[in-house]
Amino acid sequence: MPTDVKVSKNPNNIQVNVNRPSQQDNRNIQIDINKEAPKPKINIELNLRKSLDGNLMIMDHRDLDIVIMPAKSKIMAFAKETTGDHVYDSQDRFFKFLVNKGVVERDSVQGGNIYYSMEAKIPTSKEHNMIENIVLSVSKFIDKERPYYEYEHALEKEMEKRLADPSPEESTEFDPDRHAEKKGSLSRARIGLTAVYRM
Repeated sequence: MPTDVKVSKNPNNIQVNVNRPSQQDNRNIQIDINKEAPKPKINIELNLRKSLDGNLMIMDHRDLDIVIMPAKSKIMAFAKETTGDHVYDSQDRFFKFLVNKGVVERDSVQGGNIYYSMEAKIPTSKEHNMIENIVLSVSKFIDKERPYYEYEHALEKEMEKRLADPSPEESTEFDPDRHAEKKGSLSRARIGLTAVYRM
């Protein structure tokens, strides 16, 4: 039996009209469309501050201070206190992590105009809030790094304890006969360069 089906689209729903010529049974079916699915809520904890010019400063990392600049669509990582190879390694791991997550542009990762800093450009998106994605990615990176830093901190404390308060198995009693005032062949007195080089 032939059936005439007409589909009409509206911004919020689709209407389907079913028309059967031989019967007086015409039906209208309405299908509602939910365009925006509910977004999952994610709770994160960060030591985050907002500067007067709107930048977001994240201080949780041991080696880096991370600054997100929404106005410039840029993210930067600065050395926190000390500089060295370990800071560059942390910056390298950080920006590789962000590149792999797709929240920064790969070809924009470069050294910053401030000593021991690195930066990258945040891409624009009409579908996603890139600042929220950046903050979430930074939080995931810090959570990934935290166990290693906690282990290093515990190891340093243990080594300090072993040196400051050694156990009986790792210490010996003081014996004056074995500890002379002068030991070895080098003199402790200050000697000028002419005497050292016999000039």
